Amino acid sequence: MILVLPLQSPVYGRAAEAVRAGFLAAANAAGRTESTRVVGHGDDGVLPAFTAAAQTDPALVVGPLTRDDLKTVITMAPVRPRMLALNQPEEGTPLPAQAYALALSIESDAALLARRARDDNVRAIAVVASQAPLQRRFASAFIAAWERAGGAPPRQYEFDANPDVLVVLRRELATRAPDATVLAVGSGDAALAKSFLPPGPVYASSQIADALAPSLLRELDGVRYVEIPWLADPSNPAFARLPRANLDDPVLERLYALGLDAFTLAQLLSSPVPPQRIEFDGATGRLSLLPSRLFAREGRVMLIRDGQSIPYPAAQ
Repeated sequence: MILVLPLQSPVYGRAAEAVRAGFLAAANAAGRTESTRVVGHGDDGVLPAFTAAAQTDPALVVGPLTRDDLKTVITMAPVRPRMLALNQPEEGTPLPAQAYALALSIESDAALLARRARDDNVRAIAVVASQAPLQRRFASAFIAAWERAGGAPPRQYEFDANPDVLVVLRRELATRAPDATVLAVGSGDAALAKSFLPPGPVYASSQIADALAPSLLRELDGVRYVEIPWLADPSNPAFARLPRANLDDPVLERLYALGLDAFTLAQLLSSPVPPQRIEFDGATGRLSLLPSRLFAREGRVMLIRDGQSIPYPAAQ
């Protein structure tokens, strides 16, 4: 197996290193370190790195990591061996033959929360989103999943930290109070934004609680969000043989967990005849192989209560 990552990239280098560390930690735990090779590249260097890896006729190439690099490989690589991409192609773009994809996509978290909101008997919902690209993607994915399941189109509002704008937001939400609110903002704006929302459940992206002190978490009481099992349930016996990274950054910890799961899948997919059915509980969530060769990923829904994140009980 060959792992192709942007280790020399100024932008993505730290993320790539976290994935590499997780992948090699899992390989070491399985006694397979010697059969794993890592090929690093910089920005705009994925094509020569991937091509060089492919020329060694590996059982599987794991990578690329970024969506842009995956697009480059799909459209331009002269030779493509069997591969496990660590991102997903743009919506509507099929994977080429012999390609699989596992991603920490915010879209899967949004779809899970949309299903959970329906299970919670939410009918009327409002969406408050910042202009940050990641949060816009989360909001759009939630709305799409909500409407696919037959939900009424949500009322949408733009988050702006300007006090006058927030007063207007509060008034408009109070005029026709929704059953619940989707809050698509970063952790730095979360407490302020929530203070202007009406009472009721709040569904948010995983970044809502990143690096927040318990005192600030108390201001997010009642927020539901999705977390990976590696962080949501660190004492799970299934993870006992895997070393902790202690990266002090939840984003990097999630990427480390992605590396752990990527190794488990790479072992299965590198066999001469890869299995047509794969389903297991991984560090990043419940993973299931779809006919599109994308891996569906379902994390854990968490609830913030009294300054703590706890598992959100299943709907009764």
